Amino acid sequence: MTIAECLLAALVAILCGLDRVAVGQVMISRPIVAAPLTGFVLGEPLIGLQIGMLVELLWLGRLPVGASIPPDDTQASVGGTFLAVYVSRSLLCPEPVAIAFSLILALPLGKFGQLFDHMVRRANNVLGRRAERFLLAGELNSVERSHLAGVGNFAVASLCTFTVIAVAGALLSDALAPLFAPYLEPTGSWLYLALPLIGASMLVANINISRSLTLFSASFASALLILWLL
Repeated sequence: MTIAECLLAALVAILCGLDRVAVGQVMISRPIVAAPLTGFVLGEPLIGLQIGMLVELLWLGRLPVGASIPPDDTQASVGGTFLAVYVSRSLLCPEPVAIAFSLILALPLGKFGQLFDHMVRRANNVLGRRAERFLLAGELNSVERSHLAGVGNFAVASLCTFTVIAVAGALLSDALAPLFAPYLEPTGSWLYLALPLIGASMLVANINISRSLTLFSASFASALLILWLL
């Protein structure tokens, strides 16, 4: 991985992380978008698309709404794609093995996103109270700076989460990939099937209407049948 590719991946992590809750919210933070975008800037869009499809199903039922702070699916997708490209290029692992191994590392490391998100929200609560004082004093420029500082905090949190996943994942990959890659080769295709099934089960658990459950089950079965036929 070149320095330029690392910087581009970090930039994607920041932009997608800001879209998650802080700015825009045009849904580029969803794994199905963030991972292919990361793969595109790294020259491996298909790896990003595969990771995005797998992670998207896992987190469809857990959105960062209100006080809910789930593990950072955005950075898990971006970092997972970065790791998959790193493992496939640097360690010369087959693509399915690289994707499976990278997801195994990136998904647990995504929990660090919760830690950084909690820290940012506590810091932004302080900024919010400070902005109220500036507003009462009529210092509008200071209010604007406090607002931008809050956005900057979210950007730093996204970068920190991505850095943890990328750096810790790369170090673990160097140590563990040669040991576990031979075992992942025959099971890579099964993991591709297991992760969507886990995601589907999470969706079904959140569906309370029987008709919706029937329609979802039928559509999911139809999609699997089409993939099998192709």
